[in-house]
Amino acid sequence: QVQLVESGGGLVQAGGSLRVSCAASRRTISSYAMGWSRQAPGKEREFVAAISQSGGSTYYADAVKGRFTISRDNAKNMVYLQMNSLKPEDTARYYCTASLVSAQVMARGEYNYRGQGTQVTVSS
Repeated sequence: QVQLVESGGGLVQAGGSLRVSCAASRRTISSYAMGWSRQAPGKEREFVAAISQSGGSTYYADAVKGRFTISRDNAKNMVYLQMNSLKPEDTARYYCTASLVSAQVMARGEYNYRGQGTQVTVSS
């Protein structure tokens, strides 16, 4: 089992940037596809981005494509989500996720593990 701890959330103005991080503990993440999902108040949790075990393949939700970038550092057991050109509709709690299967599966909203999340608020 892998434990995931997110950090880096906060308040940012529309058009600004923020990077959220995910630290994995207990086990190396190199065998997991990793990703991010988010949930806004009153809405369903939704897929944001995923990255394959090697980092060679990435997937993004249409809503964030071209603005967000997911990356990973397997040596440090870290996953990152760089968010640029943020919009008020990006306001949500962002969760780090891990899958034993693939990033492609994560793009369908499926994963095996999830962290507690970090809040991102974008003001207009």
